Amino acid sequence: MKVVTRFAPSPTGYIHIGNLRSAIYPYLLAKQNEEGSYILRIEDTDQARYVEGATELIEDTLQWIGLDWDEGPIKGGDHGPYFQTQRKEIYIEWAKKLIAKGRAYADPTPSEQIAKYREETNKAKKAFLYRNYRPENTPEWEPGMPLRFKADPKDRDYHDEVFGDLHMGPETQDDIILIKADGLPTYNFAHIVDDATMGITHIFRGQEYLPSMGNYLALYEALGVDTPKFVHLPHILAPAGNKKLGKRDGAKSAVDYRADGILPEAMLNFLACLGWNDGTEDEIYSKQDLIEKFSLDRIQRAGARYDEQKLIWLNGQWIRRLFTEDPKALFARTKDFWPEIAAKVSEEEKYKVFCIIYDRLKTLSDLRTMTTYFFEDPNVDMDMLTTNKALKKLSEKELCDILKLAADGLAELNEWSAEMLQNKLNELLEKSGQKPAVFFGLVRLSVSFAPFSPALHDTLSVLGREKTLARLHAVITAFGRD
Repeated sequence: MKVVTRFAPSPTGYIHIGNLRSAIYPYLLAKQNEEGSYILRIEDTDQARYVEGATELIEDTLQWIGLDWDEGPIKGGDHGPYFQTQRKEIYIEWAKKLIAKGRAYADPTPSEQIAKYREETNKAKKAFLYRNYRPENTPEWEPGMPLRFKADPKDRDYHDEVFGDLHMGPETQDDIILIKADGLPTYNFAHIVDDATMGITHIFRGQEYLPSMGNYLALYEALGVDTPKFVHLPHILAPAGNKKLGKRDGAKSAVDYRADGILPEAMLNFLACLGWNDGTEDEIYSKQDLIEKFSLDRIQRAGARYDEQKLIWLNGQWIRRLFTEDPKALFARTKDFWPEIAAKVSEEEKYKVFCIIYDRLKTLSDLRTMTTYFFEDPNVDMDMLTTNKALKKLSEKELCDILKLAADGLAELNEWSAEMLQNKLNELLEKSGQKPAVFFGLVRLSVSFAPFSPALHDTLSVLGREKTLARLHAVITAFGRD
């Protein structure tokens, strides 16, 4: 069976995390199939919510995370157009089929009257069903007038690949609008026509669409088209697990995460595992791993809690993995994440810094706060030294004597390399009679005044002889004992 899937977002703004996951699963399924096809379709019929530039943002986000579509905007294909506003004639053609079958009618009822019908049912504490107010005499339909589906409510059963065998009763089916007065179709009608004409075999969407399945099944039947396989995805839940994830729950757009230094490999890995696993304890998956291991029967029915800390952890794992595979390729992706002061140094100098600090990064944006002292002398912060847990028990004289020992000893080195520095630092540690946390900690803080830094010998090697000795003497001077 040839698998054809689609991602069909609306151009109403950025791609929410839940929407992006809905793009990943159909991609993975299509790529498992030798002749599989993944289609990008832009559902832009809701012109009131249309946002300029949103389509380009969608395309850029998909390309960033590695979901290259086989057909769609930019690429074209055999099933275009790929914007619903450009497919109006197709919808009109299919609408006329329903009219000819007596399954659709023009609705001249004013919206004010429909509002009164709805108010009546609300007062009666009943569910509003427009088919109970279906007009008796309807004019011949023409574009510019709402077109409604003429429901045939009955029991309908179907199978969902995630939720299993489901039942929809007559109460779930109504005379829904197919074509609006502006001539554009509703989502309820357009997506069914599009999926049928594009040969979509599997439909992925959120579980919030389950209550609408009665109307969808009725439309499939009335149009005489085969139903695809349905894959309704469980909600991504807020961190507390008590509700569906929303904008107020801390989740950002894919664009924001990208700007914060999250790698696309980590984002793909994270989102694919929100509600799916392969039955193992594995946590790190490349795109190829996911393509090979993904299966519909491993999508869980329960909602998955959104855990941003897990995403950040995964990002750190991917930074280390990608560095091991090709450090220069990963370095090339850091160009927008260095502190401004780094602009004055060469790429070679930045690369040296990157090579000793990459394994401490959780996101690429950490470079902005964790590397500044490599490019400019830090302000001497005596409080940081005297209140440090390992150093606060020593007097200022003792601290100063340790720094003098370190400065004098390091100045003796003929070769300023990481290996020679490591050997010399170990020798000086023994001479100091101090614990490693005291000696190494004091030297590290004195040259960086940063809460975290790479291994001391690596840090000094990259800083160089001149900067290292100058900074040690600056602290000694600050103690008033130079």
